[in-house]
Amino acid sequence: MALFPASALRPGVRKREVFGWAMYDFANSGYTTVVITAVFAAYFVGGIAKGAPWAAFAWTAALSVSYAIVMLTMPAIGACADQHAAKKRVLVFATLGCVLATAALAVTPRFTGTSGVALAMALVIVSNAFYSYGESLTGAFLPELATADGMGKVSGWGWSFGYVGGMLALGVCLAYVLWSQSKGLPAAHFVPVTMLITAAIYGAAACATFALLPERATPRTSSVNVETAAEAGAWRQLRDTFRQARAYRDFMWLLACTVFYQGGVAVAITLAAIYAEQVIGFVASETMVLIFVLNIAAAVGAFGFGYVQDRVGHKLSLAGTLVAWIAVCVIAALVTTKGGFWWAAAIAGLSMGSSQSAGRAMTGYLAPPRQLAEFFGLWTFATRLASIIGPLSFGAITWMTGGNQRIAILSTAVLFVAGLLLLLPIDMQRGRQAALRT
Repeated sequence: MALFPASALRPGVRKREVFGWAMYDFANSGYTTVVITAVFAAYFVGGIAKGAPWAAFAWTAALSVSYAIVMLTMPAIGACADQHAAKKRVLVFATLGCVLATAALAVTPRFTGTSGVALAMALVIVSNAFYSYGESLTGAFLPELATADGMGKVSGWGWSFGYVGGMLALGVCLAYVLWSQSKGLPAAHFVPVTMLITAAIYGAAACATFALLPERATPRTSSVNVETAAEAGAWRQLRDTFRQARAYRDFMWLLACTVFYQGGVAVAITLAAIYAEQVIGFVASETMVLIFVLNIAAAVGAFGFGYVQDRVGHKLSLAGTLVAWIAVCVIAALVTTKGGFWWAAAIAGLSMGSSQSAGRAMTGYLAPPRQLAEFFGLWTFATRLASIIGPLSFGAITWMTGGNQRIAILSTAVLFVAGLLLLLPIDMQRGRQAALRT
């Protein structure tokens, strides 16, 4: 099976361009794996916030603020990038912002009490917002690289590259953590170093994207009297983009579906380490090994599922992963042993890579070719709204039940059920024809 077969690529697209594009997933996945999932999330709750009852809620609140910022600004940024053919330039800026803010997280253990919590939350808000901008912009390149029939494969390559990058960053960090623990050093010593490692890998790997991935779009005048983002303002641009998107019925159903099922995925990404340590009894090094193996499963799922997706269809493929996610929530809520939780993590890993790959490919399939960054901005709006609803509801339920995270994880299954129901009305062929008529 050849990597990047030419049949999946659009005419004139070189394999090195696709490699450069996939390398951005490789670059930025270390951020979500180390900062949001495996290391800093658990350290924030247990170390900076000292395990307070409100700690999980404060962590999810910081992420929610960052997602709200992205929701309100990304469609305007996407429209501006489309109009000026500036996706790559904005991607460079977003990458720099995330790398610098991630490196700055290294100083948070020096602060204690309220100041430490406030500083950590502020830096997480900034770094996660810039990460989200980069994720949306790199997704907008997908339809320029892949054919309609090859979009699932190419999206799967990107996600699988991403999980390999996440494993690299986490593996290097894990080695340093194990060495630090062998010397009796506390988390306040090794967590800052892991933040610097993550920032360095992100910045270095992203350089491959900037060197190999060209800007194929050409400057244009936006349709339906939409001014540039700077002139119109984020709120007006968001409203105008949504107004245009309403003409694409199946794309809108996909956005609604995304809000719910990605809310559940966001719970897994942002709270897996916290749940493993505080409910199941994992220690920090065990949690990092768990997340490392989860990334292996996710990489396999994203890569292999991309081929299945193009064969059986985007809609059916996504439906299968949502059923698997429901099973994950039920198993995680019921198990009491580390061995039992490993089963839930393995299924989650396979489901995570495939569901995220399928969602991005469906967005590229249903988005109008002339407004890719703008419509991927709407997809980012949906995923960031999901990332507010999912983790914030988990944190709120945990707080209201006196710290009972089992009830919170079981309630997450409702989000996947809702996503499955909202997936049913989507007609992929009808949606594709509507996008091509633009």
